[in-house]
Amino acid sequence: MPVLVYIETQEQEIKKSSLEVASYGRAIADAKDTILIAVCFGLSDTSLLSHYGIDKIYSVSSGEESNFNSDRYSSTLQEIAKSEAVDILIVSGSANGRFLGPLVAAKFEATYFSNVIGLPKSYSPLEVKRSCFTNKAFTHSISNKEKVVLSLSSNSYGIHEKSVESEQLTSAYSNSSFNLEVVSEEKSSDKVSIADADVVVSGGRGLKGPENWHLIEDLAAVLGAATACSKPVSDMGWRPHSEHVGQTGKPVASNLYIAIGVSGAIQHLAGINSSKVKVVINNDPEAPFFKAADYGIVGDAFEVVPELTSKLRALKEV
Repeated sequence: MPVLVYIETQEQEIKKSSLEVASYGRAIADAKDTILIAVCFGLSDTSLLSHYGIDKIYSVSSGEESNFNSDRYSSTLQEIAKSEAVDILIVSGSANGRFLGPLVAAKFEATYFSNVIGLPKSYSPLEVKRSCFTNKAFTHSISNKEKVVLSLSSNSYGIHEKSVESEQLTSAYSNSSFNLEVVSEEKSSDKVSIADADVVVSGGRGLKGPENWHLIEDLAAVLGAATACSKPVSDMGWRPHSEHVGQTGKPVASNLYIAIGVSGAIQHLAGINSSKVKVVINNDPEAPFFKAADYGIVGDAFEVVPELTSKLRALKEV
């Protein structure tokens, strides 16, 4: 049976997390000796997907509907999955993916597994490894149903290119009812999205005020990183809530996470625990973040960060 992946987009660009989902789906399809199908909504150019092993691409025109619509998206995915006799459907671990996955599973009458890391251990029955307890432990889950919806944890598998000849198809947008109305939409002005960033530079109350945020922005600019902040910083209005990372904010699964002036509350650490390398700069050697970090610098951020930025800029210009 075919494997289906949901391709998430933003402003006509395919998200990095969806390219990872496509790569993951391709590996599963190869293991099952079947085809990989992708579904995307409102994307005018799908040519990039042929470089990531997608055999069949469904382009769904959402008409005047430009916002993410969980009910109609899930109904459309379920209809396509049913028509193609799909048994595994994969979404990303993004906020929209985690919202969409359970809805699709309920309509598809499938098992839903979140926080999946790595390829399945077996396919009959399907067994996957999942992270739990904010990435402090792992569990192996087995589905008793043939149909399964998987939510892949961000940055857990990687992106792997595989060029194929893709069949282009169109599909109707589901006319299912939707009881929510989008009144307004707040978009982050960041050049790099926190969810898709390989590097994230984050600041906390140790920066003492919003007027000092140029330290974070300058370092992020040199590294091509996204900027983020701790909850107290966004609560005080120093930075927009769209930059708040942590258990109660946006989860981060970057390759490198640099925390500057962040003490390391348990809620913050839980939200960034999936990051591969964590670096902390803080003048308090007893800050909890040092116990979770891979590398730490005990020092004044107002002295350390400008020097670090200068050295990195010089290295980049060589």
